Amino acid sequence: MPFQPSTPRRAALGALSVAAALVASPLVFAQAKEIRIAHVYSKSGPLEAYGKQTQTGLMMGLDYATGGTMTVAGKKIVVIEKDDQGKPDVGKSLLATAYGDDKADIAVGPSSSGVALALLPVAEEYKKILLVEPAVADSITGDKWNKYIFRTGRNSSQDAISNAVAQDKAGTSIATLAQDYAFGRDGVKAFKDSIKKAKIVHEEYLPANTTDFTAGAQRLIDKLKDQPGRKVIWIIWAGAGNPFKIADLDLKRYNIEIATGGNIMPAMVSYKQFPGMEGATYYYFGIPKNPVNEWLVANHYKTYKTPPDFFTAGGMSAGIALVEALKKTAGDTNTDKLIKTMEGMSFESPKGKMTFRKEDHQAMQSMYHFKIKVDPAFAWGVPELVREIKPEEMDVPIRNKR
Repeated sequence: MPFQPSTPRRAALGALSVAAALVASPLVFAQAKEIRIAHVYSKSGPLEAYGKQTQTGLMMGLDYATGGTMTVAGKKIVVIEKDDQGKPDVGKSLLATAYGDDKADIAVGPSSSGVALALLPVAEEYKKILLVEPAVADSITGDKWNKYIFRTGRNSSQDAISNAVAQDKAGTSIATLAQDYAFGRDGVKAFKDSIKKAKIVHEEYLPANTTDFTAGAQRLIDKLKDQPGRKVIWIIWAGAGNPFKIADLDLKRYNIEIATGGNIMPAMVSYKQFPGMEGATYYYFGIPKNPVNEWLVANHYKTYKTPPDFFTAGGMSAGIALVEALKKTAGDTNTDKLIKTMEGMSFESPKGKMTFRKEDHQAMQSMYHFKIKVDPAFAWGVPELVREIKPEEMDVPIRNKR
């Protein structure tokens, strides 16, 4: 016969249970009154600058979209920061901890495409949304995608298609220089797929931590120097290392030009060497004209005494998107309800309107064709707008297996 405590003991145990419930209830009540967002990003590591901008932007976006209250439907927004150090295994572990132990309702991040690819199955396992910002690789919303993944950041195809607008001209030979990991390889593949008139003559991939570009540059020169017509090295690079140092190898002797997309302002200091260089960018604070960007620029100057940068705008877009979705669900963080709400949802961002495409949850958004101007007032080459490339002008492939 199973042991049965005596009546007094049963009463004592019951009292202890009630007491335990009373002790636990404030925590349970507090969590019920919170919306917990984990931000997994490169607080350190090679993409630290990108990660810190995203964090700043995310907090500004949450502040803007909640009117400064940091609440939605009476629930307080709590942001839990996780430093993935740019390492896929670290990021994967941190996201599992965030969903499991920290009871995060939603996650945002990461900075690195390599880390992002490691996080995708974690979101699927825990059946929680991961809003990718700013990792770029096409495969994130392509063949590695699952229904819990949304992305406010642009993807490699959006980068590539918009940059092809600037570079895809008949009689042009292009060699590419990229990092040898998901961001670089997906970016080059998408760029090649977007080129219809020009000719790709070489692809050069170098380790992500490369500092000496001499050998790679020589291979690029050898492939281009005898080509007829216009000759271009198109660079896609993120984080440490300065691939623009290849200009020191007297590219002008062979009439070889350098071209690239947008970047953070410290990286665009190198652009000053290339007045007139054309490309396409995701964001530059002086380009979009809309109320959200005006608020971002004014408040960033007020707080940090500098203009907002490339990834600050992306972080803000992520924060706004989450708040707008949560407003529509009246603060309900049920994943299925959020997915249904966010699919096809449009929202305002520092870049104007973005819309989550229903098929792969990629945010469709404008890109900006620019030409570099040298302005003594700025330490970097200033991207002047040639024209806004609207979402409907870009045939961004749907690459997932849904």
